[in-house]
Amino acid sequence: MGKKKEDPVLLALKMEMAAELGLLAKIEQGGWGALSSAESGKIGGLLAQRLRKG
Repeated sequence: MGKKKEDPVLLALKMEMAAELGLLAKIEQGGWGALSSAESGKIGGLLAQRLRKG
């Protein structure tokens, strides 16, 4: 089974959150797997917060 296709709007939001946290260079270098669980959690938390606001 292949990876599921990610929504481009959601991906753009995730990239924006990563940039706000100063993690964009790390993602560009090593992909999403290069992030620690804490860093991923911060992005996820900000993303959820932003999505709730609408």
